[in-house]
Amino acid sequence: MPDSDEPLETYKRATTATLRAIAENDELEVTYGKGAAGIRGNSVHIPLPNMGCSEQELNAVRGIGDEFALKLRYHDQAVHARSAPRAGPAHEMFDWVEDARVASIGSLRMEGVARNLDASLEAVCKQAAFDTVTAETEAPLSVAVGLIVRQRLTGRDLPPSAENVVRFWRDFVDERAGSHIESLTDCVHDQGEFAGRCRSILADLGFAADLEEPQEMQDSDQDVETVEDGAEPDAEFAPEDVTLDEDSLGDEDGDGEAAMVEMDADFDLSELGAEAEPEESPNFLPDDSGRIRVGFNYNPYTEEFDEVICAEDVCDADEMLRLRQLLDQQLLALQHATSKLANRLQRRLLAKQNRSWEFDLDEGILDTSRLPQVVVDPMNPLAFKQEKETQFRDTVVTMLIDSSGSMRGRSITIAAVCGDILGRTLERCSVRVEILGFTTRAWRGGQSREEWINAGKPQNPGRLNDLRHIIYKAADDPWRQARRNLGLMMREELLKENIDGEALIWAHNRLVVRHEQRKVLMVISDGLPVDNSTLLVNPSSYLEQHLKYAIETIENHSPVELIAIGIGHDVTHHYKRAVTITDAEQLGGAMTEQLAALFEVQG
Repeated sequence: MPDSDEPLETYKRATTATLRAIAENDELEVTYGKGAAGIRGNSVHIPLPNMGCSEQELNAVRGIGDEFALKLRYHDQAVHARSAPRAGPAHEMFDWVEDARVASIGSLRMEGVARNLDASLEAVCKQAAFDTVTAETEAPLSVAVGLIVRQRLTGRDLPPSAENVVRFWRDFVDERAGSHIESLTDCVHDQGEFAGRCRSILADLGFAADLEEPQEMQDSDQDVETVEDGAEPDAEFAPEDVTLDEDSLGDEDGDGEAAMVEMDADFDLSELGAEAEPEESPNFLPDDSGRIRVGFNYNPYTEEFDEVICAEDVCDADEMLRLRQLLDQQLLALQHATSKLANRLQRRLLAKQNRSWEFDLDEGILDTSRLPQVVVDPMNPLAFKQEKETQFRDTVVTMLIDSSGSMRGRSITIAAVCGDILGRTLERCSVRVEILGFTTRAWRGGQSREEWINAGKPQNPGRLNDLRHIIYKAADDPWRQARRNLGLMMREELLKENIDGEALIWAHNRLVVRHEQRKVLMVISDGLPVDNSTLLVNPSSYLEQHLKYAIETIENHSPVELIAIGIGHDVTHHYKRAVTITDAEQLGGAMTEQLAALFEVQG
C-alpha cells in the first residue's frame, strides 16, 4: 500500500463507493470534512470520523451518509411537497414520517445500514438530551410520531434516547392513529400513496385543519431543498435536516416545520476545497459611534422583511400571561436553587461595591472614629471623610438569548432561567439590564427566499431568511414591567432558525451607543448559526465565518466586553471568555464565579 494511502483515504473511497451504490448513482459527488452535512443537487457532504473513535461513533457517521444516499434514491421532493401541509406542527410531523419511510427501506434491505441508522439516531438524540426528558411537555408529539412510524415499519427497537421520547406519546398515538400507522407497511415503496395515508394520520391526531389546500410545488425537481435526512431527535430536530457542525445540535423548528439538527463532532479532518475559509477577513473597524457594519464577504439578499419587535407585540396579553405561568411552572423544581443563586450572586456583586473612603479631610462627613481623640484632647481638630465614587454602578449588561428551534425544551428553559435570575439580580445591584432574543420569522427562508426564487435564483445570494430580533426587556425598562415577557421563550412556534452573526452585531450596536462607562454583552446560545435556506445556496461556512468576524471585531476593536454562555455545548473555541452550562443546577457554581469575575473593577 503506498505511503499516501492513509486510513482516512481508504475510508473515503469505501464510503463513496457505498453511497453511490445505495443511491444507484455512479456520478454522485461525495465530499468530506468541515461544514454542515447535507445534500445539494447531485452532491453530498458528510463529516469525517475522529481517528481512534469507537465503533458506535463510526457507525453514527456512516449513518449520516446512508441517510442521504437513501433519500436521493427513494425520496421525490415534488411528490412530498404536493402533499405536505403548509406549515406548523403538521408539516413537521409529515416530514418526520416521510423520513421514517426512507430509513425503513434501507433498514429492511441491509442490516449494516440498519445498524448505522440506529447509531446515527442515537447520537443525535443524545446530543439533543432526549435521554433526559422527564415530562410529556418536553417530548414533542411530531418527533414521537415519526419515531413510532419508524419502529413500526422497521420492526426494530428504537435506541434508548429515542424511546425516551416515544414513551410519553405511544398510547395516545396508538389509540388515535394506530390503524392508519399499521396500514403504512403496505405502501412503503409508493411515496404518493404513503403521503396520502400520512395525511390521514395527521387528521387522526387533530391536525385536520392544517391539511386544507396541499402545498404547491414551488421548485423544480432539481431544486430539491431537502436537507439532511435522518435526524431523529426532538421537535427541535427534524429528520429531514441533519447538520453536523461544530458546536451545536441545532434543530430548528419553524411554525412547527421540520427541524435542523446540527451535530457537532470535531469532524474536521478534511477541508472543503471549493468552500475553504478565507485566509483572513478584511478588518471593518467600528464607526465613530462604535457601531459595527454587517461585515465582510456577507450580505442579506434583502432586509425588507426583517423585523425588530418588542416581546409584548408578538402575542396578546392573555397568551403572554399563560406563557409566563408555564415558565414559572418549569421553574418550580428549581425555586430553591435559583433563589439561593440570586442571593449568592447579589452578595458577590454588591461586595464589589464596598465603600471606599478618603480620610483626614477638612470637609465632608464627620469621621466618628476620631471622636474619642477629640474627647481626650479638645485641641485635636475634627476630621472628616468622603466616600469615593464607585465605578461599578455605571454598568449596563445586554443578554442576547438564542431563541431558535435548537433551543426548544430543556435548553430554552435554562436560558429563560438565566435571563430571569440575572435580570432581576443585576438590577438589584444597580446594573441596567437589556434582554434580547434572535430567531427568524420563517422556517426555510420565508419571504426573502421567495423573492430570490422570483428573481431567477441568482448564485451566492447571501442570507436567505427573514430575521426576527426580539426585545424582551430594554435597558431602561424596570424589571417588574418586563418580567412577563420572558415567558415568550416558551412559545414553540417562535423558535425557528438562528443567524448569530447579525444578531450579535445588532445587540452590540444597541449597547455601544449607551452612556454607561462599562458595557457587557452576554450571549446565551447552544452553538453555531444554522439557516438551511442560506447554507444550501452559499458556502457551507458562510454563517459561521460571519459569526467569527462579529466576535473578533467586538473582542479586538470595541469597548464592549463579550462573554458567552454555552447551553450544553462548548463555545470556548469561538469566544475568548465563555462558560458552558449543561443543567440549571450548575448555575450556582460556574455562573456565579464567572459573572462575579466580570464585575471586578479593573484598575
